[in-house]
Amino acid sequence: MIEAKKLSMVYPDGTEALRDVNFVIPAGASCSIIGPSGCGKSTLLFILAGILKPTGGRVQLGAEPREVALILQDYGLFPWKTVYENVVLGLQIRGIPKSERRRIALSLMDKLGLSSFANHYPKQLSGGMQQRVGFARALALKPKILLMDEPLSSLDALTRETLQNFLLELWKDNGMTMVLVTHSIEEAVFLGKVIIVLTPRPGHVAKIIENLNVGDENYRSKEAFFTKCREVRQNIPPAI
Repeated sequence: MIEAKKLSMVYPDGTEALRDVNFVIPAGASCSIIGPSGCGKSTLLFILAGILKPTGGRVQLGAEPREVALILQDYGLFPWKTVYENVVLGLQIRGIPKSERRRIALSLMDKLGLSSFANHYPKQLSGGMQQRVGFARALALKPKILLMDEPLSSLDALTRETLQNFLLELWKDNGMTMVLVTHSIEEAVFLGKVIIVLTPRPGHVAKIIENLNVGDENYRSKEAFFTKCREVRQNIPPAI
């Protein structure tokens, strides 16, 4: 579904963010990308999303651009739009008929516990609720590939675990390819069937770790989870 070949990225100011990055993410897999701060994780995600063009190498996606959704760390909600209006925005831009937009949005909002907040504005919601709105807006487009840039990093621990569980169920139920950038080793292990570890900047792949136990909602309490966390921690190079 996603293949990166010799990806490099040098910004106009001369900052080299990525160098010779190579990996393959199979269709329907969940992938976590982790590494030291500043190693180019977000740059890599934006290249996958088509927002940035690499200065070297290429990316192949097994999906059309309209089948790729991106969820950002700051939720990306429009403060002057209600929850419902934020959720249907992508559908509206694509010209989906109003009745169909409403059907899709109401179904997702019900599933995500947002129905009673349809007419609220983002500032009236908790961080966890705002992130759910971001998820609903992305999922309304029925993406084949879901890209996420640290979407849970600003949430409290309990809310973060709840949404991690939600993402796990989402991946299991929908069969989409999911790529998550995170700073959390535990989150990377809980959600990533494939874990890509990047080196300090310029980032390149230090290790690709298989994580076959992903999919078990009780994984966090098992010895295999702690063993895998240790493995990931041992393979993250120290920041320079």
